[in-house]
Amino acid sequence: MQFIETQDQKAIKNQIGTLMCQFGDEYWYNCDKQGEFPKDFYEKVAAGGWLGIALPKEYGGSSLGITEASIMMREVAGAGGGMTAASAIHINMFGPQPIAAFGTHKQKQKWLPPLICGREKCCFGVTEPNAGLDTGKIQTFAKKNRDTYVVSGQKIWTSTAKIADKIMLLARTKHIGECSKRTDGLTLFYTELDRSKVKIREIAKMGRAAVDSNELFIDNLVVPIEDRIGEEDRGFEYLIHSLNPERILIAAEAIGMGKSALNRAVSYAKDRVVFDRAIGENQSIQHPLAKNWINLEAADLLMLKAAYQFDQGQHAGGLANAAKFFAAEACFQAAHDAVITLGGMGYAKEFHVERLLRESMIPKLAPVSSHMILNYIAERILGLPKSY
Repeated sequence: MQFIETQDQKAIKNQIGTLMCQFGDEYWYNCDKQGEFPKDFYEKVAAGGWLGIALPKEYGGSSLGITEASIMMREVAGAGGGMTAASAIHINMFGPQPIAAFGTHKQKQKWLPPLICGREKCCFGVTEPNAGLDTGKIQTFAKKNRDTYVVSGQKIWTSTAKIADKIMLLARTKHIGECSKRTDGLTLFYTELDRSKVKIREIAKMGRAAVDSNELFIDNLVVPIEDRIGEEDRGFEYLIHSLNPERILIAAEAIGMGKSALNRAVSYAKDRVVFDRAIGENQSIQHPLAKNWINLEAADLLMLKAAYQFDQGQHAGGLANAAKFFAAEACFQAAHDAVITLGGMGYAKEFHVERLLRESMIPKLAPVSSHMILNYIAERILGLPKSY
């Protein structure tokens, strides 16, 4: 068992660290304040080839694993950008995985290079208002018409749809009553986001204002049969190939953000003098920060083990969900304690920890809630009866 980073992994940390130095706190503060997508950051990441870190070299990627992608995203989120930075490029780390795994050579050749070089952006259309985490209950329907499908329905919490060129879209191709399982009869597409057929309404949010989240209203969107990934009715099976990496990556991003909050709290505690002594001398300040460090380090090990399992082709569902759960809790607590450590200044935007606290809610809620993760672990790992 090795706990030493490879040369590639060290290089990723160093190079991403250098790139992130170009985008300081004020950059992320302004993105959040103005609600503007971090275009300069995105273009720098694309120019460095980082958008294809976990995609095949044959199509312009680096052919590295989810482990390396997670290390990258941990560093991105940990350099002050939080979920604003991470979410701007997050979709590229996990979204195209079904294309890489199940797409034809022609599809990969057409779709992956533009994503990797940043010429095209994509969004992820899975969740629906009336289904939530019950993916088998989605109602968006793709009706086959010779060489095309005509899709109508609704999606929600589709990030980056306002700036996306393409959409990874999950739709029913068989009515639920005709299926033996609710997750049967679903088909996965990667197609043009035709705004004449898709109305996009942005959702105002508590945090991460710079990266849009949206509700989509799809009305007779025509999708060529060539835009279908794999076989009809097997879309949920293909989608899983991106969901476990997404959980691992969210864990990595939460760890980076938690460490950023912790480092800010430690720095403040060393410098802030009250009653003629630095507040960091007080155990009431020290102990919460020490616990934060322990939990974030533990979360990091859990995340890296989950990523290793996935990269080795092992079943990673349990650890991927566990890593996401534990890292989200550790991140939120670190951000919360950072605000408390800074006191009144923790509530001031200029010290940035209040932004990290707001954004720390995202890993707790998305893409799957903590409660559903506990249900999954109880049922799939511990063998307990299904509770819902």
